[in-house]
This record gives sequence, C-alpha cells and structure tokens, in this order.
Amino acid sequence: MSPADKNMPGLDLRSIPRIAVQAFCETKEVADIVEAAAADRRMVKAHTKVQTGGLAAAVDFYGTAPTPNLVIVESREGRDVILGQLDQLAENCDPGSKVIVIGHINDVILYRELTRRGVSEYMVAPITVFDLIREIGEIYYKPDAAPLGRTVAFVGAKGGCGASTLSHNVAWACAKTYNHEVVLADLDLAFGTAGLDFNLDPTQGIGDALAAPERVDDVYLDRLLAKCAENLHLLAAPATLDRPYEYDEAAFDPIIDATRTGVPIVVLDVPHLWTGWVRRVLRSVDEAVLVCAPDLANLRNAKNLADTLKQARPNDAPPRLVMNMVGVPKRPEIKPEEFAKALGLPITAQIPFDAALFGTASNNGQMIAETDPKSAVGETFRQLAQVVTGKHEIKKARRSPFAPLLARLRGAK
Repeated sequence: MSPADKNMPGLDLRSIPRIAVQAFCETKEVADIVEAAAADRRMVKAHTKVQTGGLAAAVDFYGTAPTPNLVIVESREGRDVILGQLDQLAENCDPGSKVIVIGHINDVILYRELTRRGVSEYMVAPITVFDLIREIGEIYYKPDAAPLGRTVAFVGAKGGCGASTLSHNVAWACAKTYNHEVVLADLDLAFGTAGLDFNLDPTQGIGDALAAPERVDDVYLDRLLAKCAENLHLLAAPATLDRPYEYDEAAFDPIIDATRTGVPIVVLDVPHLWTGWVRRVLRSVDEAVLVCAPDLANLRNAKNLADTLKQARPNDAPPRLVMNMVGVPKRPEIKPEEFAKALGLPITAQIPFDAALFGTASNNGQMIAETDPKSAVGETFRQLAQVVTGKHEIKKARRSPFAPLLARLRGAK
C-alpha cells in the first residue's frame, strides 16, 4: 500500500454480499458506527437494521424470531455475563447465522471462550466504520469460509404437477418470512413461467450468463437479476424457441456457484427433463424437493428419481417429498400415505387442489399469499420454506424484563 493509500483505510475493503444484518447496540457511539457502515457503498447489498438493548435484548428478541445471516451485539458487561447471555442466544440461533460481539473489555480469556463457542469475531470498542466492514468481509470471504447461499432445487415427477408454481411460492415465502435475499433461478430455458408468475418481462437472464460463461461472477449476475419483490430477485429463463438449449453437463456450475457466493438462499426451478446438466444440478444442491401429483405416472417417475438421488447423494438427506394437487374432484387418486410408503419417503408437505385460488394467483401474476393472505396453502408454503432452508421453528413468546422494550422495537418495524 502506498503512503497515499494509508490515509484512505477503506481502499482494501471488499463489498459485502446480500446478507441480512441485525445489530443490538447498548451505546449511541456503537449504534452510530453501525448506521454509518450500513450507509457505506460497500454495504449497499446488505439489509441492515440497528436496534437498542444490546446483547440482553437480542437474547429475548430471537426467542420469538428467526436470526438473520449476521447478528451484531454489543455488551458492556463482564466476562461471565456475556458468556451466559451468549449461551442463551445460541439456543435460538439458526444454523448458518454468524455473530459478532462488540465488548468494552480487552479480555484474552473472554476472546478464547467466545471463539470456542463459535462466535465469528470479538471486537473491543471503540471501533471505526472501516473496522466493522473489514470484519464482516473477512467472515464471508476468508478462504475457508463455506459458500453463503443454500441451494434448493424443485423438480416435478411429471410435467404439469406444479413444481414450478411451488418453487416460486416457496422462494417468495423465504424472502418474506426470513428477510433474507433470495434468488430464484428459472432453469426451464424454453418454457419457463417464473416471469409470468411474477408479472415480469425481463430482457436479461440466465440465457445471457450461459452465453458468456467467462464473464460470470457475482457482479455480472447482479446486472441480470430482475426484482420480483422485497428481497426476492429472478434470474429469468429466455422462454423463447429461437434456438435449441443444449448444454454441457457442467454449464450451469459457474452460475450457481457465483449466485450462492453472494446470496443466502438460491431456489432452482428445474424443468422436467433428464439431461446431464439436470442430473448434475440435482446431485449438487443442498436440498432436492420432489413434487408429485397422486397418480400412477407420478409414482413411477418419483420412484425412479428418488432412488437415483439417494444413490447419487449417499451422504445427504433424501429428497423432500411434496404431494401437490391432492383432492381433485372425481379423480381416482393414490392416497398420499400409500404414495409415500412406496417411495420410502415421508411427506414434507401436502398441497390441496384449489383451482380458483391457484388460477386467480396465476392470472394476476401474484403468489398465493398475496392473493389470499389468510390461505392455509400460503401457510404451508411458509412452513415448507422453513424446512428446506434449515430454519428452526419460531418459538412462542415468553415474558421477560425486556418485553416492553421489544414490543416497542417490533412496533417500529
């Protein structure tokens, strides 16, 4: 670094990915630093919320709410109090959430105990804006850091069983429920419907990325994304027939890898095909969701898919089974429990047939929860989002000395 650069400490900082950050501060000085960091250009992709109450308030708050990607907590207490409160916080932390503790004592033993408990970083106040941004960047960009994004693939056992509709609604539910950035990638290049379902007509999308693999990185993909809703972005399919879509087995790897580098949740709408790249995508994702209607053709195909994925992913959980369009009037159906028994899989979710609700949502370019916020189907999608993203159940509220404070915080959202 040149002498001139030393006077500009932010030059070596990396941009922070699309993460959700919540900070619980005790002092105005630290709160101001977090606010200033959130306004910095390097944090423009992150969603940051600053609240008061410090570590103690965070413990109580996350007893009834899911944790974001990064929690920043400040405490002016001593070692024993901090460790005790962090142990309580850990009970409610979702897998994958990171924690930065800002304290006011320079205590080596405390630092070692925090590290042993999995805390990402302990910072001693006073800190600067650049100190905080640098620490966040190191958490997400250090060489041994796991990819930020969790990949979830939806695939139908048979064409027309509703896998695309489910993937779109679950992606929307993830974005709304957890306040995380979500990218929905429509991999049905010729006939993808994600743009229609969100009432969008993007001019760019996944086709552009496939045409220029040498340019694919998180910055380039950012330019290809279309905004569907708050926290939800679409990597749209071309949905045209001007050319055949034939790709090598690894063609989608750079796109998926670059997307999950900067986004916490990536939902893949996989077409009902069996090609080298489809097989590779389904083998590589964190969660595979198998969507089926309760008939014989779906059962046969689902059995083949389930057996293939179990064999190809021996160290991963088996695919999730979702029964869709259950209860069509006058249609003979295989009972869902018999369907599941034949596959050797439990039913993760069951979606009833509701032509009016799904038809209205489709025609209006809306998700189910937008069309009917009180719908039981919308709640099922929320629960399915919770399962496939590995989130904990949201716990029931409990009274505490911080209850009045937390009520004011929630009311201010």
